[in-house]
Amino acid sequence: MSKEYVLKDTDFLVSQTDEKGKILFANDDFCKIAGYTIDELVGKPHSIVRHADMPKTAFKDLWDTVSSGKVWTGYVKNVTKSGGFYWVFATVFPNIACESGACGFLSCRRKPSADEIAVAERLYQTMH
Repeated sequence: MSKEYVLKDTDFLVSQTDEKGKILFANDDFCKIAGYTIDELVGKPHSIVRHADMPKTAFKDLWDTVSSGKVWTGYVKNVTKSGGFYWVFATVFPNIACESGACGFLSCRRKPSADEIAVAERLYQTMH
């Protein structure tokens, strides 16, 4: 069984991607918790931290939402470089990183409560 990293109340993970989900920036909390250096993350798809337990439909909803210019929020189980996992409550903002006409996304993540995780786990089990 993989080891869970439980975020601290003060942890705040931030990443910025291009329009295709390639990482342009990751803050220190994201790097520390995911177990990657900034150099290992920049240029990689954000799916580098996608956990296999996450249903594809959850990410389809995320992409459909932000691609239409709306903000998406939800609970996400991510995988660490070492094979562990962590849960976050994510807010993804569209069209933040505009550069020569191409726009990207900004994701801010914080610690969810144990109750919020339990509800998300039950929901995601019905979505596979």
